[in-house]
Amino acid sequence: MTRAAVITAPAGLVNDASLEQLDDITLVRRSQKGDRDAFSQLVKRHQHLVYNVSYRFMRDAVQAEDMAQEAFLKAFRLLKGFRGDCSFTTWMYRVTSSVCLTELARRKRRGEVTLHHEAGNKLSAPQTAPEETDLKEQIRRCVSYLSDRYATIITLYYLNGSSYDEIAQVMDVPLGTLKTWMFRARKQLRRIVEKEVFSNE
Repeated sequence: MTRAAVITAPAGLVNDASLEQLDDITLVRRSQKGDRDAFSQLVKRHQHLVYNVSYRFMRDAVQAEDMAQEAFLKAFRLLKGFRGDCSFTTWMYRVTSSVCLTELARRKRRGEVTLHHEAGNKLSAPQTAPEETDLKEQIRRCVSYLSDRYATIITLYYLNGSSYDEIAQVMDVPLGTLKTWMFRARKQLRRIVEKEVFSNE
């Protein structure tokens, strides 16, 4: 994955090899005290993860890069409020999901239609009906109406292909709690899809 490599922390942050040995929480605490190099190390460590999450939402490499940059900038602004109730990885998932969902919701309000770069490679594939592609896109956009928690779970499971165990670890919750959330998320998404997609047929 090449684009994630160009993701950088805010200007002026420089990586320090000695910081690579520190765990995330230590880096966060140092960042909260003004150590910009520590935050730069967090960016370096999590940039691939953040890019991948962004891509699963945006389905476009350039837009995913933009959202990943925005996610790190937002994390930099909000870092003082990080209390360690969850892992930094989980927190970054939430920040990234929030950034992407906000952008998707903004586009929906403005009635923007996104043409993904991936589509160009599929124009000559007759086996994929336009109606089917459009339906998948509408359902994906319905995810933006879910809460950040539920949208993240649905995205990780259906788009990222993560297992229940992996998602529970990322969300830092028991597996039973994750399954309950997934049940509720599916139920909410089903109602949204029925209202936004099928009620207009």
